[in-house]
Amino acid sequence: MSAIPARPGEIAVRHNVGASRFEALVDGYLSVVDYTFEGEVVVFTHTFVPPELRGRGLAEKLVRAALAWATVEKRRIVPACSYVDTFVRRHPEFQVLL
Repeated sequence: MSAIPARPGEIAVRHNVGASRFEALVDGYLSVVDYTFEGEVVVFTHTFVPPELRGRGLAEKLVRAALAWATVEKRRIVPACSYVDTFVRRHPEFQVLL
């Protein structure tokens, strides 16, 4: 599992390869972006942030980390999750991954 570096007080996003997800543990609550593979394509299937943590930008931080990973790995993506789909539509810099 690799962690994306964070400054003190920032939320660290970890890539949990074994669980096929990006995750952040905050105040004892786990937020995630899950994915699967269809051949070489990464399918983002689910984004979840517990109600206690919503409104703090966690979903965006997780999705940005996941899309940055897909970019570095030169992977095409399918945004099956509605949050990821909306995020990619609103951020043209990630549409090249489609």
